[in-house]
Amino acid sequence: MTRRTQAERDAMTVETGYALVSGVLVGAITFAGVLLPALLLDLADGVESALFRAGTVLGALVFGVRVVHVLWRFPSTAGARRPAPVRPSRPGRTNPDQ
Repeated sequence: MTRRTQAERDAMTVETGYALVSGVLVGAITFAGVLLPALLLDLADGVESALFRAGTVLGALVFGVRVVHVLWRFPSTAGARRPAPVRPSRPGRTNPDQ
């Protein structure tokens, strides 16, 4: 197993923080979107509690899906984001094929 550099550990920390913050925001927006009719309309207590429970479940589900999606696309191997340098075959040329 290769050791990770400080930059790679920092990138992983930032990516995890981004996943959590964006997951909380998307989950909260989902919760608010489901609960919005109960706040704006005069609904029965049973309907309001059902919307609250549905919003909680959907918000938590969207949070989990968002966090997994963001972290899944983050490379797990050290150096996976480092593309191979492309150098032109002749000096002074910018196109590597010429």
